[in-house]
Formats: sequence, structure tokens, C-alpha cells
Amino acid sequence: MTGASVPGAPAGAVDETADRRREQRGWYWYDWANSVYSTTVLTVFLGPYLTSVAKAAADADGFVHPLGIPVRAGSFYAYTVSASLLLAVLAMPLAGALADRTGRKKPLLGCCAYAGAAATTGMFFLGGERYLLGGVLLIIANVSFVVAMMLYNSFLPQIARPGERDAVSSRGWAFGYAAGALVLVANLVLYGAHDSFGMSEGTAVRICLASAGLWWGTFSLIPLRRLRDRRTAAPDTPGEGRGASPGQGWRQLRETLRGMRRHPLTLSFLLAYLVYNDGVQTVITQASVYGAEELKLDQTTLIVAVLLVQVLAAVGALLMGRLAGRYGAQRTILGSLVVWVLTLAAAYFLPARAPLWFFALAVGIGLVLGGSQALSRSLFSQLVPHGKEAEYFAAYEMSDRGVSWLGPLVFGVAYQLTGSYRDAIVSLVAFFAIGFVLLARVPVGRAIAAAGNPVPDRI
Repeated sequence: MTGASVPGAPAGAVDETADRRREQRGWYWYDWANSVYSTTVLTVFLGPYLTSVAKAAADADGFVHPLGIPVRAGSFYAYTVSASLLLAVLAMPLAGALADRTGRKKPLLGCCAYAGAAATTGMFFLGGERYLLGGVLLIIANVSFVVAMMLYNSFLPQIARPGERDAVSSRGWAFGYAAGALVLVANLVLYGAHDSFGMSEGTAVRICLASAGLWWGTFSLIPLRRLRDRRTAAPDTPGEGRGASPGQGWRQLRETLRGMRRHPLTLSFLLAYLVYNDGVQTVITQASVYGAEELKLDQTTLIVAVLLVQVLAAVGALLMGRLAGRYGAQRTILGSLVVWVLTLAAAYFLPARAPLWFFALAVGIGLVLGGSQALSRSLFSQLVPHGKEAEYFAAYEMSDRGVSWLGPLVFGVAYQLTGSYRDAIVSLVAFFAIGFVLLARVPVGRAIAAAGNPVPDRI
């Protein structure tokens, strides 16, 4: 068994295993810390709440005018999410190049985590007609969240051996979904009984939003204490120091992108992941809007549904991790994409004001959500050349969230043109279907070998 203590084993090997396990346990805690932002803020509260704030500020025709641009109030949240992810595309490559060049990933992770936590906590002041404040805070929080996730993910190939990564990645996702479920229970109590606490519904929502920021900042302390930076190789070019100015970071990025062309199979996987994960991320950010606006479900129903997703996603991540051990990560991900297609097709036909059918949809999403994300992360970690972890995971995070602006944009445009969230939700089926075809065509074993990594028994 990998990492087990063996009688008579060299003391150094035992110490190395213990250190690796300690880092893995610390690494899980960042999933615990930041997943609450994803669930409480992006998935449950901010979409419907910011939409209501935008509608309060809208003109007689239902439009708001950020920067003088007419935007239907119901599309403002989706457009803001899309804008934040476009900005993340600009920030991630620089952060990844700087991290690998300087070996200082942990301080960068801390800066991003606390910038995002501060912006999220500031959402307590979102109220009245302050939709622009909400948009700015969302952009800061989401850019910070995405860049921090890129840096966090890039630790995986450094703290886990190839045969461990599916299990380690799945445990991290399960840990995160467990935190999301725990905090949503508290959110449900506060929101459902806000009158008993002597506060308005809007105040309860703003407290829930701010609590996600406080949680994110508090529990980020654990991974920042346990993870360690690795020394980098000496600079290739004489006269270049490790200090890495922004200009040097961009030059390193250009070298990374040129180098990635030498690994076309890794790029093929990224293309497939870009497509199907665009659908995943859009479902995460827009499901509560669909439930509230199209299906006319109340906030309590949405919280219960997302809580159900969180619990099942934690279970599903562990279950799919076991399936990957038996059938391989690629086959397991492909199976999950089939379930995604069937689930979203069913979502189009859900009747309004029918919570039980919405809960059934939540079951389908929950069973594949955590596992498809966890296994994609661990599978990609096998395709990364040694020493390029942060730079390659910058490209991965572009596919994970940084280039996931297309899904929210399509969702927002569909609503803008048709006024129907059903038309918007059904458009996402194409992302999963196309992603399935692209992933099925990737020879993963050859891709791992081409990256210079050992090929596991099952992939």
C-alpha cells in the first residue's frame, strides 16, 4: 500500500511519507475553506439576491446601465460572472509563471485567498440599489478565488505520488463539499428563521454572504501553515534572478506556452475539459437563478436543494474515486458526462413550483458533480511535466473557471434574447456532449508518458 510504514524501512523514507501525509491533510483544508464561497455565494445566495438588487435599480423597461451599457437586470449576474472569469484569464498565467519561477506559491496563495475573503465579507454592505457594488465585489472575489484555486491545485503533483492522486483529489473535493453542507445548514437556520432573529430577509442573506468570507479567511490559515514551498531550478538565462518582475513572468509564460506545444496530447485533454467543465461551472453559478426565476421556488427550497447536492457530491466524489480505481479515471469521467446530459435535458421539462422534482434534479447533479471535478484534476496532474506544476495548472484553471465565461455568456444571451431560462438551461447540454466526444478521443496513457511521468496501472 502506497505510503504505508514497513518494518525495517529506512528512517528517511518513513519521515518522507509522514511529511507527505501531513501536507496532504493540510491541503484538504483549503477545499474546506474556499468551497463555502462556491456554495453559499455563487450557487445559492448571490445570484438571486444580486438579480433582485439589479431589478430594484432597473428602469421602466427592466434594464440597468452599468458604464452606460443597457443590460437586462435578469442578465446582470451572469454577465458579471463572465467578466470576472475573463479577468481571471489575464491574472492566472502571470501568477502561475511567477509561482514556478520563484518557488513562492504559498505567499501568492495566501494573498489571493485573503483578497477573495475580504471582498466576500464586504458583500454584507450590498443592499438597496447597489448592484454596481455587488458586481465589483463579485469580480474581486471570483478572480481571487480562481487564481487561488490554480495555485492550490498545482500543489497536488508535489504532495501526492501518481498512484495516490485520484484518492487524494477525491478526498479534497469531498472535504470541501462537506464544509459547504455544514455551512448551508447554518444558512438554512438563519434564513428560515430570520423573523425570529429580528432581521429582514435581505439582512439574513447579507449575513450569509459575509459569513462565507469569514469562513474562507479563517480556515485558510491551516493549509498556509502546513504546505511548503519547493525550491526552483536555477534560471536558464544568465543575469536573470529569481525575483521575477511581471515582465519576467510574462516572458516565462510565453516560454511555457511554446513548451506546451510539445505536449499536444495534454492540450487535447485541456480542450475537452474546457468544453465540458464550462457546462459544469455554468450549472453551479446559474442553477439557483433558474430555480428562483423560472421554477418560482423560494429561497428555502433552493438552500435545501443545494444542501442535498453538497452531501451527495461528497459521497459521489469518494464513490467515483473508487470507480476510477477499478475502471480508470477517463472511463469514469465519460460516464459522468452521460449523466450530466440526461440530468440537464430533464431540467428543461421541470414544472414550476414543484420542489420534489427540483430535489430529484439535485440528486442527479450531486452524484456526478464532485467526482467529475476531482477526477479531472487528478487525471490532469498526470499530464504535467515535472517542475511546471503552477504554470500548467494555470492553463488548467483557465479551462476550469478562467475560460468558463462562455457558458454564463451563452446562458445570459439566451435569456436576453428569449426571456426564458428554460432555453438558457437546455443550451448547456451541448457543452457536455461535445466534451464527451473530445475526451473519448484523448489517448491518456500516451499523454502521461509523453509528459515524462510513470503511467499508472489504471487511467
